[in-house]
Amino acid sequence: MRISARQVFAKKSVSPIPTPPGSSFNRNHALEGANQVEGAGQPSRLPQSAALWARCGSILIWIVCALFGQHAFAVETPKAERHVVVVVWDGMRPDFVNQENTPALWKLANEGVVFRNHHAVYPSATNVNGTALVTGVYPGHSGLIANHDYRPEIDSKHSIDVEIPKVVEKGDELSGGKYISIPTIAEIVQSTGGRTAIATAKTVGLLLDRHVDPDRGRNSVTLFAGESRPRDALTRIVDVLGPFPPFGQFAQGDKWTTKALTDFLWKDGVPAFSLLWLGEPDLTQHGSAPGAQPAVAAIKSSDENLAAVLSALDRQGARETTDVFVVSDHGFSTIERSVDLRKILKDAGWNAKTEFSDEPKPGDIMLVGNGGSVLIYVVGHNATITAQLVEFLQQSDFAGVIFMREPMTGTFRLDQAKIDNGAGGSRATWTGKPERVDEPGGESINQHAPDVVMAFHWNDSKNQFGVPGMIDADWQRGAGKGTHATLSRFDMHNTLIATGPDFRRSYVDNLPSGNVDLAPTILRILGITSPQQLDGRILSEAMVKLDPAGAGSKPETKTNEATKDFPSGTWRQSLQISRVGSTEYLDEGNSVFVPKSRDGALRRPDIAAECLDH
Repeated sequence: MRISARQVFAKKSVSPIPTPPGSSFNRNHALEGANQVEGAGQPSRLPQSAALWARCGSILIWIVCALFGQHAFAVETPKAERHVVVVVWDGMRPDFVNQENTPALWKLANEGVVFRNHHAVYPSATNVNGTALVTGVYPGHSGLIANHDYRPEIDSKHSIDVEIPKVVEKGDELSGGKYISIPTIAEIVQSTGGRTAIATAKTVGLLLDRHVDPDRGRNSVTLFAGESRPRDALTRIVDVLGPFPPFGQFAQGDKWTTKALTDFLWKDGVPAFSLLWLGEPDLTQHGSAPGAQPAVAAIKSSDENLAAVLSALDRQGARETTDVFVVSDHGFSTIERSVDLRKILKDAGWNAKTEFSDEPKPGDIMLVGNGGSVLIYVVGHNATITAQLVEFLQQSDFAGVIFMREPMTGTFRLDQAKIDNGAGGSRATWTGKPERVDEPGGESINQHAPDVVMAFHWNDSKNQFGVPGMIDADWQRGAGKGTHATLSRFDMHNTLIATGPDFRRSYVDNLPSGNVDLAPTILRILGITSPQQLDGRILSEAMVKLDPAGAGSKPETKTNEATKDFPSGTWRQSLQISRVGSTEYLDEGNSVFVPKSRDGALRRPDIAAECLDH
């Protein structure tokens, strides 16, 4: 016999911590003061070179690309006089950028463009957003939808870490080289004869360029957490720097990776495209919390590595020809309650596990924790079991937003979260009405999509260090620690600052932007044709060469809602989305369960919300 979610929850399968009263987060607070600098909001007076303008191929192509958010350019090889360097600060919240702790980044922010309304893709986690950064497409189009998922064809008994070499190689083997469906920036640059350098302190690096081909990308190298492709590229680095520091020495790992990039991969000049991925402040924030002293020290460490990169560009004489992007993959929150969903579902009567000891049977449930979200796979896709499970979650007080492979009342479709493309059936449109999608094969590109994805509930209360953003999270970390991957605005809004010859000076961009926009913008700068249609847009409003057609871009915002009535009350979930042109950005999403009063009427939603945010 199954019992209700609230009865199970009362058995204290979660561990709460007290938090201060709630405090609303003003999105415009991020990088406060950056719009106060001289010339902020005014067009740049930098020279607009004919060579840069020529990269568009023609004015017609430029206008068409900007209007439709897609990207095609007339140049077949990277421009020799232009370089792009991307520096990723993993887990860097925009409200932590300030003159005291991040002087190098603060200086770039005042010199270049601050993207005030920047977005991660959902789930707001590293591997998903790393892939979005370098492909320019949503997770449902790349095929990589989470840090951890369940792919029975790779491992029928366990969830997988999507970025580790044996998983990536097996995925490519099974898919004919399409483990990630869309080529990355590095692969595209190499295919045109350009050189690339990828150096990451975390294992995400393999996803950014897993097909390094010495014949195609001569002298191109990918480093990731002490491994490399080509494999022999690591030898000369280790001979000088020693081995990559062991896990736990996060600052040392970032410093090692930075020196490997600047002193070795740039030894013969700065490539057309370089990417440095720093593990901090993410790794330290997971072990402490946003705003904790060790987390602040980790932010300072990342700033020192950024300064080292800029100094190396100066030594190379490449600063004036290099566009620099400093971006984070996602934001960060503090865990208010650690929710052991495994125990909760087991106590309620489901055969829910995080790994199977034997081959799974139809009706068994695989739970894949991703911090602030859980992917749920029902073996055999039994519709009755799935519906009962979702109704159970809707009556809990830890579920935030629920997405489904086959939608039911009170939920959203997976494609509304951009983690499935809706092919072979119908998909949601901007107006919320479904439209028919017919593609070859009649099936979703993302055939390993889960049956249910649940983002945990969140609120804007402050943690013990006065930093807003509290979430419920899975069983992997305890209350008081830091994590992410919900639809909280604190997880979904991240950092982007850009500077260089192609960007306006001292400018604040208030238009919505996202990680999916970096690839099309970088390809635009390098003058390279994308072989695929991209979801992201060119950030033309922030660039020196303004596109007349896109100069007046106006953002749109909408909120989708879904409700379901129960005898005890009403479940109500919402998802706020912004759009510029055809590119959509998930702003935030959450839910409230409005219980009925003794006379059968619904209680006021604001009172119910206060109960959830305790």
